[in-house]
Amino acid sequence: MSEQNQWIMGIETSCDETAVAIVKNGKEIVSNIVSSQIESHKRFGGVVPEIASRHHVEQMTIVIEEAMKEADITFSDLTAIAVTEGPGLVGALLVGVNAAKALAFAHNIPLVGVHHIAGHIYANRLLTEMKFPLLSLVVSGGHTELVYMKEHGHFEVIGETRDDAAGEAYDKVARTLNLPYPGGPHIDRLAQLGEPTIPLPRAWLEEDSYDFSFSGLKSAVINTVHNAEQRGEKIEPEALAASFQQSVIDVLVTKAAKAAKAYKVKQVLLAGGVAANKGLRAALQETFEPLDEIELVIPPLSLCTDNAAMIAAAGSIYYEKGIRSQLNLNANPGLDISIHNS
Repeated sequence: MSEQNQWIMGIETSCDETAVAIVKNGKEIVSNIVSSQIESHKRFGGVVPEIASRHHVEQMTIVIEEAMKEADITFSDLTAIAVTEGPGLVGALLVGVNAAKALAFAHNIPLVGVHHIAGHIYANRLLTEMKFPLLSLVVSGGHTELVYMKEHGHFEVIGETRDDAAGEAYDKVARTLNLPYPGGPHIDRLAQLGEPTIPLPRAWLEEDSYDFSFSGLKSAVINTVHNAEQRGEKIEPEALAASFQQSVIDVLVTKAAKAAKAYKVKQVLLAGGVAANKGLRAALQETFEPLDEIELVIPPLSLCTDNAAMIAAAGSIYYEKGIRSQLNLNANPGLDISIHNS
């Protein structure tokens, strides 16, 4: 292997995907293996932390070996090992962190702890050059944030959810409609078939706020369903899904556009699991395409959900900035994304 190439192994176990990837020079995916646990958690209607941790233990070595085999490299070729340090489920995180530490110690390879959301943002680096200053709209099961970046590795959260994350609201509304887990894709599919004819609230909060709130919307959907049941009326699920999704998208896109203009950014990046939502992707394109001064970047579906290539891509930047983790690295379920900001 050429010494001038940088080979980063990424390890991601923050929730219910056991993932390992090899990324070359911070931008080229050489292997990206993901072992999903969706089928195991589906019968419970959500992720069970203890089961998730157990599956990670069972799959970790297998996924590491598969990623290395597909990349056709040895551990001596690796420049560094990047691992999700947090946030996430603490038991799940510990499996990945301890695997990374064991490999780093055994093969004398630098170790880099990475913030999970930084990984989602840097998934976009696998597609295109990042142009600063930029704004990232992060929308996932546990996070809804607007993150401003003036340069590589510098993260400033200018807006975040005050209660439920958008993805969490999707899953709870899906359960109300008796849709299977994970609920987000099912709501999105139904929404494409219906019209947003049911009036639902939009939480704009204070006029100058970039924060989000989806708890009231979620409650409004649940109340709409229960009230209809009590009156013996039938609500068209397609219309309710479309109305709910339109409410979420209106707030996300409006606040992202407002922040992008206020901060005079060159790029807007979409990131996180809910970035796979067709309605959200379409609305962002409709809003930003007329704006010549702002480039919109939307990752492919394979890089929206949790994966390890995004952790390796972020880890590459951390490594280049001289950030290293010691072998006492621990899982940190409440990790602050700005922890490494200079």
